[in-house]
Amino acid sequence: MKAALSARIIQLRAGLRRALQGPQALAFLPALALAAFWLGGEPALVLAALGLPVLILVVGATPQTPPGDASLAGAGDLVNVVAAGALVERALARARAANLSTACFVIELEGLEAVAERAGDASAETLRDLSLNRLRNMLRRDDHAVRMSDRRYLVLLGPSLRLDLESLLQLATRLQSALEEPASIDNSMRYLSASIGFCGSPRLSRNATGSELLEAAQIALTEALGNGPSAIRAWSDQMRAAHSAARDLRVEVDRALANGQIQPWFQPQLCTSTGEISGVEALARWIHPQRGIVPPAQFLRCLEETGQMDRLGQVVLQHALTALRSWDEAGLEIPQVGVNFSDAELRDPQLVDRIKWELDRFGLSPQRLCVEVLETVIAGAPEGVVARNIVALGRLGCHLDLDDFGTGHASIAALRRFRVHRLKIDRSFVARVDRDEEQHRMLAAILGMADRLGLETLAEGVESVGEHALLSQLGCDHVQGFGIARPMPADQLVDWAGAHAARIADARKLGRSSG
Repeated sequence: MKAALSARIIQLRAGLRRALQGPQALAFLPALALAAFWLGGEPALVLAALGLPVLILVVGATPQTPPGDASLAGAGDLVNVVAAGALVERALARARAANLSTACFVIELEGLEAVAERAGDASAETLRDLSLNRLRNMLRRDDHAVRMSDRRYLVLLGPSLRLDLESLLQLATRLQSALEEPASIDNSMRYLSASIGFCGSPRLSRNATGSELLEAAQIALTEALGNGPSAIRAWSDQMRAAHSAARDLRVEVDRALANGQIQPWFQPQLCTSTGEISGVEALARWIHPQRGIVPPAQFLRCLEETGQMDRLGQVVLQHALTALRSWDEAGLEIPQVGVNFSDAELRDPQLVDRIKWELDRFGLSPQRLCVEVLETVIAGAPEGVVARNIVALGRLGCHLDLDDFGTGHASIAALRRFRVHRLKIDRSFVARVDRDEEQHRMLAAILGMADRLGLETLAEGVESVGEHALLSQLGCDHVQGFGIARPMPADQLVDWAGAHAARIADARKLGRSSG
């Protein structure tokens, strides 16, 4: 009984607060004064005039009260994850006590790192404070906003009667617009993008905890970041299931690396002049005992999130060099194997020494290893350990392939400095090149530039005979793709290479006989 009465009082107090806040309070005053005078004359009018400020003070509607829930205000501007969970728990408890609802928004700003690099940490911190103030200026008196990290923010709504999906989405859009408004910092305009995940308490069970509400908003944010920039996502049961599956996958992928379930498969690369194998690319594949082949996009993301990309690189390199030596022993001529090096690996100060030791251990010359580096990595690494490692690998004698060329912004000077040997032209420039005239012109321009710079070229994602033939005519040196061969285990490559050599021999015989 006491709990019900307490909840009713809190709900009534919240209603009075809303009624007495803002311009509507001014409209309320004449009606109250007229009613007091009509019922009790001048004494009642004086009593109402004296009592109204006290009433406003009791319900917390005085203009001098700072924005933000008083029960949450002691948290400060920056809180850790534990403190954030406690804030959400208290907000949820207050809402339930009043038979009302609350909602949790988790926001991540993108672009602060770039500001710190260009203008310094002080400018970035100023922008963080400005963003927090912008959030608070968009909120009501009972709402609350704090920072959770250098780029993540938490917004909690005070007890509210109506928090349906549409109203929460509208608020998320307004918050995003406020945060993405250009800001003048140190006489320069700074631009950020904001991704938002949110969840209203009505979408969870009655027994849900504050930690579960916060987790739901964070899951929605993860989904938004995967579809960003500037994406907004609301939590759903389907998201929880997908998040649980991803979490299970992160646990399994660690065991898979240890148990040898993740190994490289190899995709052949052909020389367009001779048709012979000019190399292979090592591509990580996970053969799960129950799920079968796990898509690389799924487990590579898990490894990146858990900081294990360098460990994967070591596994792929060892298996690739083992395969290369076994092909040599079998009499199969594979000039080189290409291995993708992640940003995490390239930041290892011991990388060059480790590769040199691996090559010596397998008795292979550095020219047999092709180091594949994303164009975005080279464009973003003019100095530092990444740049030094790339240069040192080139001096060692390893070939350097610039992967996904055309998707980044690597300069011609960077191509020279890092001793790039070959450009791997991204699939987006290769698709339908035999049918799309604009695509044809774009690819011809890339090939012409590479020829003038003395760089070899390899077209990725070749899927048709027409694309293969036109690339040969345009002067592309090498081709690779499903239209030639899919990635395969090392032992299957021996059989495929034998069959391919037989096809080339038959084609040459046919050419001589027809001549």
